Amino acid sequence: MAPTTVSPARACVKLDPETQPQDVAALADAGITAYHAVRKVLPLLYPGTTCTVIGAGGLGHIGIQCLAALTATNIVVVDRNPDALALAEKLGANHTVLADGKQVDAVKDLTDGEGADLVLDFVAEEGAENEGFAMTRAGGSYSVIGYGGSLTIPTLDIISTERNIIGNIVGTYNELAELMVLAQAGKVTLHTKIYPLDAALDALADLDEGKVRGRAILVP
Repeated sequence: MAPTTVSPARACVKLDPETQPQDVAALADAGITAYHAVRKVLPLLYPGTTCTVIGAGGLGHIGIQCLAALTATNIVVVDRNPDALALAEKLGANHTVLADGKQVDAVKDLTDGEGADLVLDFVAEEGAENEGFAMTRAGGSYSVIGYGGSLTIPTLDIISTERNIIGNIVGTYNELAELMVLAQAGKVTLHTKIYPLDAALDALADLDEGKVRGRAILVP
């Protein structure tokens, strides 16, 4: 909480003078992570494909916008919160699926029983990780961004269907610069809830209770 900090120039991205830091702060962590995951799989998302996004929260809502801006894929979003699904529709989702225990079948119904060409899992815990793999079609790919769960798959199921598993972590400086261009062009907009710094515990409580759509931002 120092009043000033020192950073190498390579870690800085020039902002438009009219841009408020609090409006783009989350792009440097959640944003770059979501963008990195989408950018990595762009060759797989040609027109006619279907990409299923699990989780439309802090990372997922950014990933949806990146997919809409950079691809012509059919975007299916799965979430257990109806409000998150409503936001996903506004951000570019073609279809939304409520995670009510029948989400795997629902995704397959939307893809003629085949499953998605690609699944981007921004949750990857509490069973979502195994459901995500089950949502992929033969020859498809399951891309993991969230963490916390354990993926249990018989190796024969991977080999016999030639499905791929892709891991993701935070992206590069160049990807952050590219994401900033999308943001400043209005193609990616962060949905945030602002809290004063002394309300940090309130922000954590709201996140835990699912009251935040997008990201919580602390402002000194």
